[in-house]
Amino acid sequence: MLGQRIVTAVVLLAILVGTLMAASPLPFAALVLALAAAGAWEWARMNGASPAMAVGHGVVVVAVGAMAGLMGWWPADLPAWFWPAVTLGWMVLLVLSLRAGVDGWRRLPALGRAEAGVVLMLLTAMAVLALRERGVAFLLSVCCIVWVCDTGAYFTGRLMGRTKLAPTVSPGKTREGLAGGVLTAMALGVVWWQLAPEPQSSFFAAMGERRGLAGVVIWTGLLAALSALGDLFESLVKRAAGVKDSSQLLPGHGGVLDRMDALLPVLPAAMALLTWVVV
Repeated sequence: MLGQRIVTAVVLLAILVGTLMAASPLPFAALVLALAAAGAWEWARMNGASPAMAVGHGVVVVAVGAMAGLMGWWPADLPAWFWPAVTLGWMVLLVLSLRAGVDGWRRLPALGRAEAGVVLMLLTAMAVLALRERGVAFLLSVCCIVWVCDTGAYFTGRLMGRTKLAPTVSPGKTREGLAGGVLTAMALGVVWWQLAPEPQSSFFAAMGERRGLAGVVIWTGLLAALSALGDLFESLVKRAAGVKDSSQLLPGHGGVLDRMDALLPVLPAAMALLTWVVV
């Protein structure tokens, strides 16, 4: 299993770096679209779609993305209200679904649950490309909030975790772990901002340029907390489906959604903050 994880990680990293470093943005856009299509397929399978319909969801994501590319559309063309509206929608979805719990999610119409995956994955792909337009390091800074929060939460939870965060959804997560993860992400934001203070170099520098230290700490902490909710949300969907992983597309790692669940609400929220707080 460990060998599989390492090989898969190395291959994915090589593909990611290659597309990011390409002179044209198209290879990276194609990779993002492919991952979004895989995520839509996984989501549909977990929410009651037939095998053929699940594949169809992935095809729809590719078709919509390809059509947008052929028409010359790019995320920079979106109006200023778009990302705040998407973030508000995400907040409503997270609050209502987590309050309803696993049984409440199962009671929702299967067709609506499955179709939601297409929308969520297209929005995620758009947010990734919008952040990439600001630079590779800028996109990486937002992703690192999620990764560092998850790592900090894991180790803090192992050391000090006592109070369950959401026992019916993800029994292993604790409130102490969440607090540790958020604080770790905040610390990352402050250090990154101090080392690279140019406003266009990272999310942290963009926040710091307009709102100073308080802006870096508050908004980084908000995105870190949001990443934990995104993780819980996918755990709820998987528990409702009775599966451990969203798929086995990535040997040793599970599925695409297993690797990017916490990023789904965070990427649009980062764009919303950049629109609302910075611009």
